[in-house]
Amino acid sequence: MNSMIIIMIVGMAVVTYLPRLIPFVMFQGKELPPFVQAVLKNVPYATLGALIVPGIFLINEDVMYGIIGAAVALLVAYLGANVILVVISAIAALSVYSWLVS
Repeated sequence: MNSMIIIMIVGMAVVTYLPRLIPFVMFQGKELPPFVQAVLKNVPYATLGALIVPGIFLINEDVMYGIIGAAVALLVAYLGANVILVVISAIAALSVYSWLVS
């Protein structure tokens, strides 16, 4: 294997690992302020939204596919269904919409 490839793999490993390690080293034994803790609790939800929302509008040339799928999934999830039922209901709604459009 080329030594440049090995150097790149090690470099990517370091760049990936350091952001995960630095907070543990810097904040070891320290308590974060309540505001910072509250903000950090919402980071996973914000990240998930940033990943999902663009896909809703870029899924197909017809934007309604994304909007209908997201609306059905949100409604079924809001009603308390499990994840499998949410996915199946969104797929079913999009199948019906696709059949109606074609």
